Formats: sequence, C-alpha cells, structure tokens
Amino acid sequence: MWLRVAGLSFGGPAGQIAMMQRILVEEKRWLSPNRFLHALNYCMLLPGPEAQQLATYSGWLLHRTAGGLVAGSLFVLPGFLSILLLSVLYAGFGETALVAAIFFGLKPAVLAIVVEALLRIAKQALGSASRRLLAAGAFVAIFFFDVPFPWIILAAALVGWLGGRLGVAGLRTAPPEGSDDEAGVASTERPPLLRTVRVAALWLAVWWLPLLALWLALGPESVYLCEGLFFSKASVATFGGAYAVLAYVAQRAVEDFGWLRPGEMLDGLGMAETTPGPLIQVVQFVGFMGAYRNPGALDPMLAGVLGSLVTTWVTFAPCFLWIFLGAPYIEWLRGWRTLTDALSAITAAVVGVILNLAVWFALHTLFGRVEDFAAGPLRFLRPDLASLDPGAAVIAALAFGSLLALRWGMFRTLGLCVAAGLLWLRAFVCGIA
Repeated sequence: MWLRVAGLSFGGPAGQIAMMQRILVEEKRWLSPNRFLHALNYCMLLPGPEAQQLATYSGWLLHRTAGGLVAGSLFVLPGFLSILLLSVLYAGFGETALVAAIFFGLKPAVLAIVVEALLRIAKQALGSASRRLLAAGAFVAIFFFDVPFPWIILAAALVGWLGGRLGVAGLRTAPPEGSDDEAGVASTERPPLLRTVRVAALWLAVWWLPLLALWLALGPESVYLCEGLFFSKASVATFGGAYAVLAYVAQRAVEDFGWLRPGEMLDGLGMAETTPGPLIQVVQFVGFMGAYRNPGALDPMLAGVLGSLVTTWVTFAPCFLWIFLGAPYIEWLRGWRTLTDALSAITAAVVGVILNLAVWFALHTLFGRVEDFAAGPLRFLRPDLASLDPGAAVIAALAFGSLLALRWGMFRTLGLCVAAGLLWLRAFVCGIA
C-alpha cells in the first residue's frame, strides 16, 4: 500500500496530504479523521517535510516502529531515484539549448504551482481575522526583517496558546468530535522515560555517525561534510514543511555557498514538482550540484551521487527521530485543546512563510537582476525593473491562467509552459538544436 502512496505522491505537500487522507481515512478507514488531523498538526509543527513525516506517523500509528520505517522510507524512495537520474542528466546536458529551453518554460510554471499551493493552504488555515493577521505578521517578519524561522514559529505557537486560553476569537479551536477507537493505533499512555532516552540515542547515532565517518575519511573541509552539516542545520532550523525549508535552502545555497545559481534552484524545484515523493527532495539536487562542482579527488558524477546521498540522509534521518521520539507524547496529549490551539496558530504563520518563498521565486524568475536592500533593521530583495524578462512574464501568465482560471491539472500546465518556453527561445532568442 505504501508503494501506491509513494507512486501517487505528486503535486507537492498539499496534494500528497490530500492523497494520504483519501487512502488512509476514506478508502482503508485505518485512521479516523480526527486522528489523522491531529497527526498532521503535529507534523506541521516539526522542521522538515510534513508529508513524509505524516506518512511516517501514520505508519507508526498502525504498526509502531516497523510501520513507520516502511512508510517513511517508501515515501522517499521513488523521488530519490527520479531526482538522482534527472540530476545526472542535468549536470551532463544542462547547458544544451534544448534543456535550457525546457527549464526556461518550467520555472514560471513552478512559480504558479507554488502560488496555487499557497492559496489552497491559506483557504484552509486562515479562517479567521486573527489567523490572517498571524500570517501577515510572519511574512513581514521574514521578508522585511529577516527574522529566523524558529523565532517566527515559536512566536506563533505562543500567540495560539495564549489566545486559546484567553478565548480570543479566531484562535480558540473547536473541541474534538467523533470516536478514536479504530483498531491498531498506538496507546495513549504516557511513554516511559527509558524508552524516550533509548529512541533519542539510537536515531541521533543514525543521523550523525555517517557525518563523523566523512570527517574522518575526507577531512573537515570536504564539500560532503559541508553539505551534511548545512542540511542537518536546515533539518532543525526550518519549520513549516517543504516550502518553508526551500526558502532557507535557496537563499543560503545560492548566496552563501555558491553551489547553485538562482535559476538552477528553480530548475531543481521543477524536477521535484514533476516526480513522485516529497517536494523537499529538491535538496538532493542541490547536494548533487554542489558536490559535482567541487568534486575534490573524485570523478564529478561520482561526487554528485555521493553529495546526493549525504544530503538525502541528513534531510530524512531527523524526520524519523522527530516522529519516533515525539509521536507517543503527542498521542498521550491528544485532546489537550491548548496544544491544538498552538499547532493551528503555527499553521497560520506558515502561510506567511510560504508567501515569502513565492515572492523570492517570483523575483528570481521574472527579473534578471535582484539585489539586497538594507536600511537599519529593514532588509529585503529589490528587483531591477528594467531587467524584467518578457518571456518569463508571458509564460507565467499562461501558467496562472491555466491553473487558476481554466483549472487545468499540474502536468497539463507544465506541458503547456515547456512548449511555450521552446517556442519563445526559438522565436526570439536563438535556434534550438
């Protein structure tokens, strides 16, 4: 069954979560709607990819640790193999005119997909003026003042918790309804302390021992260790799922490390959008290209594969730690309304974080030059209006029209935009071999 879930995992986290809800709750009836939503709210609180964590949590609810391992691993495997193949092709042929034209059309389409996902999530999460205010505050904090993600999430959780206790309109969630007596789910008893310590020690070792081996074998300056440490930091410092993680990764990988150019991050996101598995798998492309361009003594392709493996490992190993360590406590606290209030406030703040990502992608897709503007505490990106790319703007308009006005599916829209990119470059820029 989890292979089916993985094979159908297209369309980003919103589509993946909807697909899991349909299979696990509606078709199989393995989990009640309330149990599924409770698990989802916890996964939204965690750093990293919420869809993969939700799959792991669901597997754990049904079959404890073995179920979580199978569900979480199979959810990643198809996307890992697909992105690895596409990364090899991109590194080997990415400079050809044909490949460049394909990705020229994909980038504006990806921008439209991100915005559409933002609108879907906002419709579900921002049902009150208070939550809309939380989302707006999160966007202002991250875009204009560069406030770190963890502080935004902690502030939102505090607002939700206090607002729920004080009965603030729009921040108090409704009490749970319905039965939670489905078979096979975990106990709601308080987890033993010894079990907690044992799980934490095991999964911290799984996470960090490979990095220690890289340090001993290749030294502290290797790009593989650098990627392992960077994406380990990303796995604990970024909250709100894939879109929030990508905002952090894109800015640091492009601006600080120089592993990618801004346009290449959008190329990688286009790959992740069109392959099964979690959207966060785009970091595998970042790791591949970073190592490919800094191979050391290794063959560049082999270096890229190793960078891809390291990045994937440190991105998803922490997810198992968060679920196996925290899920027993979340089940024990199920029904505690103040916890649900805090989780719901975090979901609202995440909408503002996703809006920041959409703006970042829009600026780098539509404009050739984007610069940092700083004045006192203010710091934001400012485009050079004269560098507007008319081709990207036209294709973006096509993508928005097909997705939002014509209600086309993702693959049909991507196909339209790729064809438009090929035609535009052939007609206005150069011939395509």
